Amino acid sequence: MRHVLSVLVENEPGVLSRVVGLFSGRGFNIETLNVGPTQEEGLSLMTITTSGDEGIIEQIVKQLRKLVTVVKVVDLTHLHSVEREMVLIKVNAEDAGRAEVLRIVDIFRCKVVDVGHDALTLEITGDQNKIKAIVNLLQRFGIKELARTGTVALRRSMQMD
Repeated sequence: MRHVLSVLVENEPGVLSRVVGLFSGRGFNIETLNVGPTQEEGLSLMTITTSGDEGIIEQIVKQLRKLVTVVKVVDLTHLHSVEREMVLIKVNAEDAGRAEVLRIVDIFRCKVVDVGHDALTLEITGDQNKIKAIVNLLQRFGIKELARTGTVALRRSMQMD
């Protein structure tokens, strides 16, 4: 099962290496990893997606909490949370297909961020299902390049227990 972990860490050299080392040293895979500073100086938030059964995830969380530079770990998987990912896709958009690509962009509320003679570069933001759906639709036009940020997530403010 896919899990999303929110890990608040001290923003200092070597923290990312220690967290990644914990995963690799125990044979756990990181599917996506995002790190950025928080509003509180000296702290960064890591959003890590990984897969495993409840026992494996519990072990990962316990091991993360043992790291000195880790302030807080939350498994967002079973909590109400907001997840987003941003993708840049360069897709073939020759004369005949350009209008159809632009219709798809409109339907999915994406942005065209670059235009070429035979290609459009699109910015798509959404959850995994939205990203998967638009990538599947655009494949028939020919995707030239694709870059994904990976998941970022926050726990919702109003938790319904």
